[in-house]
Amino acid sequence: MNISAWAIKNPIPSIVLFLLLTVAGLGSFFALGVDENPNIDLPIVIVSIAEVGAAPSELETQVTRKVEDTISGISGVRHITSTINEGVSSTAIEFELGVDSDRAVNDVRDAVSRIRQQLPQQITEPQVSRVDFVGGPLATYVVACEGATLTELSWMVDNSIARALLTVRGVGQVQRSGGVDREIRIQLDPVKLDAHGISAAEVNAQVRALNIDLPGGRTITGGQEQSLRTLGSAPTLERLRATRIAMPQGGWVQLDQLGTIENGFNEPRQKALLDGKPVVAFQVVRATGANLVKVADGVDEKLKALENLLPQGTTIRKVRTNATFVVESYNASIEHLVLGSSLAVAVIYWFLRDVRAAAISAMAMPLSVIPTFAVMKAVGFTLNNMSLLGLALVVGILVDDAIVEIENIVRHTQMGKTPYDAALEAADEIGLAVVATTATIIVVFVPVAFMGGIPGQFFRQFGLTVAVAVFFSLVVARLLTPMMAAYWLKEMPHEETGKSWLTRLYDRVLGWALAYRGPTLILAATFFVFSLGLFAMIPTSLIGQVDRGELIVTATLAPGSNLDQTTRVTERLTEILRKQKEVTQVFASVGTPADPATGSMSGGAVNKATLYVTLVPRKERQLSQARFEEKMGEELSKVPGTRINFSTADGLSGRLQVVLSSENGPELEQAAQKLLVEMRQMGEIYDVNSSEGLERPEIIVRPNRALAAEQGVSVSSISLLAMVATLGDLDQNLAKFDLADRQINIRVQLDPKYRDNLETIRNLKIISSRRTLVPLHSVATVEMGQGPSQIDRFERKRKVQIEASLRQGVSLGDALSAVRRLPAYKELPKSVSETPSGDVEIQNDIFGGFMGAMGAAVMMIYAVLVLLFSGFVHPLTIMVALPLSIGGAIMGLLVAREPLGMYALIGIVMLMGLTTKNSILLVEYVLTAMAGGTPRTQAIFESGEARMRPILMTTVAMIAGMTPIAMGIGAGAEGRKSMAISVIGGLSTSTVLTLVVVPVVFSYLDQMSDWVKRRFGTKRGPQK
Repeated sequence: MNISAWAIKNPIPSIVLFLLLTVAGLGSFFALGVDENPNIDLPIVIVSIAEVGAAPSELETQVTRKVEDTISGISGVRHITSTINEGVSSTAIEFELGVDSDRAVNDVRDAVSRIRQQLPQQITEPQVSRVDFVGGPLATYVVACEGATLTELSWMVDNSIARALLTVRGVGQVQRSGGVDREIRIQLDPVKLDAHGISAAEVNAQVRALNIDLPGGRTITGGQEQSLRTLGSAPTLERLRATRIAMPQGGWVQLDQLGTIENGFNEPRQKALLDGKPVVAFQVVRATGANLVKVADGVDEKLKALENLLPQGTTIRKVRTNATFVVESYNASIEHLVLGSSLAVAVIYWFLRDVRAAAISAMAMPLSVIPTFAVMKAVGFTLNNMSLLGLALVVGILVDDAIVEIENIVRHTQMGKTPYDAALEAADEIGLAVVATTATIIVVFVPVAFMGGIPGQFFRQFGLTVAVAVFFSLVVARLLTPMMAAYWLKEMPHEETGKSWLTRLYDRVLGWALAYRGPTLILAATFFVFSLGLFAMIPTSLIGQVDRGELIVTATLAPGSNLDQTTRVTERLTEILRKQKEVTQVFASVGTPADPATGSMSGGAVNKATLYVTLVPRKERQLSQARFEEKMGEELSKVPGTRINFSTADGLSGRLQVVLSSENGPELEQAAQKLLVEMRQMGEIYDVNSSEGLERPEIIVRPNRALAAEQGVSVSSISLLAMVATLGDLDQNLAKFDLADRQINIRVQLDPKYRDNLETIRNLKIISSRRTLVPLHSVATVEMGQGPSQIDRFERKRKVQIEASLRQGVSLGDALSAVRRLPAYKELPKSVSETPSGDVEIQNDIFGGFMGAMGAAVMMIYAVLVLLFSGFVHPLTIMVALPLSIGGAIMGLLVAREPLGMYALIGIVMLMGLTTKNSILLVEYVLTAMAGGTPRTQAIFESGEARMRPILMTTVAMIAGMTPIAMGIGAGAEGRKSMAISVIGGLSTSTVLTLVVVPVVFSYLDQMSDWVKRRFGTKRGPQK
């Protein structure tokens, strides 16, 4: 007894099963997290090494190359990327997927430890850490409090707010933007230093030595064990001012006689602006693997509770968040799912003209989708772009099996049978076809789920969600659909109706095709070749441009620009943006924090600013985000001395990136400059910039070793003097001052009015080994010079990255092809090579992954069909339909002017299963009829007439289900619509061609099979 017959005769177990699955699915749905994309566990380790004041070229030779060389020997390393700025070398090591993150961190730490003695002694200890946070800021908040100073607001963020938010599950970092760090500032007067015969470095050393608390051991006094402590820190600012500083030649001087001592704050290296006005803000970054929406909600709840604990009058305002777009995109996906389902149901009713039959088919969708949520929850999936895309994609498929089942049952009832008998006979008749169609669709998507590399992790949730949902649709079609039809359909009077006009037309076309099989196959082959030719016409891209309602603008000024200059330019950019009717708000972070290795704000780059531009809702503006970005790119680039870049919050730049690398630095610079000039003349792109840092101004101190040796002065003492006098000592070496709730730094340096004077620096005094004062200019030359502001390296070579924005309608593939046709690109020196990077590298990985997945899917489809049909010939007949769908998909993309990208490839993969399904319905009926003694030609006509309606029903239902996505309505839908367009286009052509070409191929192959059997084996029974 087949399972459908059992379900019809025993309905209670099936009902109970799906009641349990529905309850479990609904409970899981409300427990599933909402995210933008699947979490990708990419093991990346960062090595940060700081040497305050060191030039990038020095760090490259003394630090970065050595780190890269030792790391390259670790197994599993995929990419090594280094960025070197003033005072900081940062090396990112990306490991192959599957490498344990903890092991990767330990391996890198061990490798760096082995070369520690080869690195300069004055560096901070190398910081080795795993990247455990995702992308840019999740949300940004502005803090205000009536009567609070800038220092108090900053400490409120650093202490109260950050500490509270870090307890929220999924928060990886809380970064303050703007504000200041409180510290005690000792600003020395060089004239007074000279008068008392002491150097700035010596004063700094004594302040450090005197202001320190140390343990002193333990003793037993009065029969009790007691600890000893040495408390040397000055308890008050007055006591610090009264500190006695010993002079090299004897005697002492009070500290406040050497300069001014004040309780202030550090020199700011960063500012935050909201619509051009200074604010104190903080940004929340989520941890790796954390659910975006849950983290955002958790942060909001914590801040709401925290406001009652903060000083009265404190307000915390959210100025931007990525969660809004994610929730809007999620809502749009659910709307597409519901609307597509409704349209599919409407199509079913239009064909069957029976409310009960349409309702039975419609129930297949929720009964297939809802249990899928339970499986998603069990395996740790979330409701994200990929999983929801999978569900939206299979809306039409989920009713396919039910349509085939119910259509066949309705056809039997129209013969005069009772619904019960019709369900029993029809379910048995269609069983193999339903199982075969479902199995082929599942095996199409399983290879997608298990692609290698990053594409595999990205598409795993998509492929498995589709496979699970389709499996449940099979269970519904085999258990519930026949059972509900048997007990709920009405009896229909037997009517002798003639063939419809569509059936008569199809009979004439099929008759012609079978009479002229050769020309029919030639036409089909011509269409396939034409389809391949269309591939050369369609542009390629990663994903379509998505309107997120936010621009991220990075402004870079010339090296050497200070914070005030960058702030003024940022205010000018904000003013330009705020004048646009599409803009509601501009939040800007001016300057960047120092590398984590320094632990302070003192080493940040002050010539950069990031502006987060919030746009009005898409419905309220005429320009799309892409059009507005193109418009503003031209406007903002007019601001003198500013380099403008655009990016997006989804981690994909949406920009063309050309990366050149070489071990020959000068040749690389020349080649990159030539290519940059020619790319700026291209019409397909704009806002073309190079990562190659401009020369930055430097003050270079060159010790005269002979004179220094004569005077008893070491090179390290010269370097220490220059650093202390201008910047202050390393943060970890600074003396500390105790406050009631924390310790703050005591920074010793020259007064600003002196340290900005080159002549003053030349006259600084160094204490020699003989305890005498030696002028700096007597042992070294101090002169102005230039050096690279930043050095980028990739795979242990120098690299230059040229980026450009794509004009509206220009795809990534087209732009890259145009670049590769430029003379400067064709004439690249042999030592210079292009390295795929950014969106280009991701696109190559995804395209390669999909090609492999489609190849595996074809083989698996054939294997499944061979097993189900117990033969090798007719599975080939079924698979003839596969190439017939490509042309329609490509033509659909060309007509809609959509590039061949990631989502379009998903649609083409989907077509492989759908076209195979239609062929299975045709071939399975023919084989069944022939096994019953029907001649081949008659069986082919009967198959076409019987299966044309379910094939058209499933096709039109699938197209209807895809229509809401193809219209590109809703947040994020612009990127997904190419998938729906490729499916609609491919189905439109492949369905018509399948109904004609597959019967012709079947007749050829079956005839050939018979000839082989007559020639080499036994003759088959049925007469042709």
